[in-house]
Amino acid sequence: MQALVHCYGGTTFFMSMLAGLEGIRSIVCSQIATHAVIPKATQLKTGLHLPSFLGKLGVDSLTADVNDNNLFENLYDKALGIYAMAEAQGQCSNPTCHRITFMYASLYRHDQLTHLLHDNLDELFGEANMKTFQHLAEICRKGFLVDFDGNDVYLGNLSNLDLPILFISGEDNECYLPESTAITYDLLKQNFNADQYDRKVIKEYGHIDCMFGKNANKDVYPFILEHLEKTA
Repeated sequence: MQALVHCYGGTTFFMSMLAGLEGIRSIVCSQIATHAVIPKATQLKTGLHLPSFLGKLGVDSLTADVNDNNLFENLYDKALGIYAMAEAQGQCSNPTCHRITFMYASLYRHDQLTHLLHDNLDELFGEANMKTFQHLAEICRKGFLVDFDGNDVYLGNLSNLDLPILFISGEDNECYLPESTAITYDLLKQNFNADQYDRKVIKEYGHIDCMFGKNANKDVYPFILEHLEKTA
């Protein structure tokens, strides 16, 4: 099997690989693999243990769906308003977009999205449980893959990644900085056959717009196709 993985799907996939997943011939990894380098705003949220704090308040999930009008959701929207607007490149009044920014960070450059997609982001982003955010926060604090309790149980099995891998990062990624894939890429090249690894940094792209940007089919997917065909 060949795998195309993105963001937290990439994180959990590499956990699986390092835990012994077999049958994978090659990988295309978008934005994050074994290491995480995050912007200051995300450092602040994880440093303050915000997901754990919300969990202790009884918040077991966050959602980008603005149709839920309970008391907490209304307070949540008020709390994130200033923060999200500050990261929304000053050109967005979409409440779902603001929630997405608060939950994850700025995930895309607005100029890379079609108006149709931006107007219907609620169909692409749903509910995320707080345990997942707590685990992500711990990974961000440590800077590399750890288990939920913060234990280094994965990187000792780095030889499981001795296979062809293409890493892709958006140059303007404000969720996981491009250095995230650079660390993994360099680490693997130092330990195994360097020729089987490749890395592309996509100019004028952020995070998930590398997957659903209006021109991603021209700017990103040819690299993906080339790797998959080469390792088919």
